Amino acid sequence: MENALEHQGFYGTVEYSSEDEVFYGKMIGINDLVTFEGDCVASLKNNFVEAVEDYIVLCQEVGKSPLKSFKGSFNVRLNPELHRKAFISAASSHISLNAFVESAIYDKLKASDLKEEPAA
Repeated sequence: MENALEHQGFYGTVEYSSEDEVFYGKMIGINDLVTFEGDCVASLKNNFVEAVEDYIVLCQEVGKSPLKSFKGSFNVRLNPELHRKAFISAASSHISLNAFVESAIYDKLKASDLKEEPAA
């Protein structure tokens, strides 16, 4: 994943402010707002790890799950012509529009994962 950090299954965004000359980010996939920053890549990574570990401890102390729960359903808003084309493609393949969208997301994520693997 580009512009993201990962530690113990938690992810954080990575941004840079040229005005403040600082790297910053926030944890994603949680129900709270947790931010971190650093004046260089190393300090950003260290502060992210510290933020994750502090957040895990805090969640344990208050008895809540640290990760956001996902139901497996969400609304998708599309350009009407794209919606029509997706429906026709799904119907032509004898699958539901939901299966078509799930497959497209899976393929996109799989292609994204392949870009990150180091060359052999």
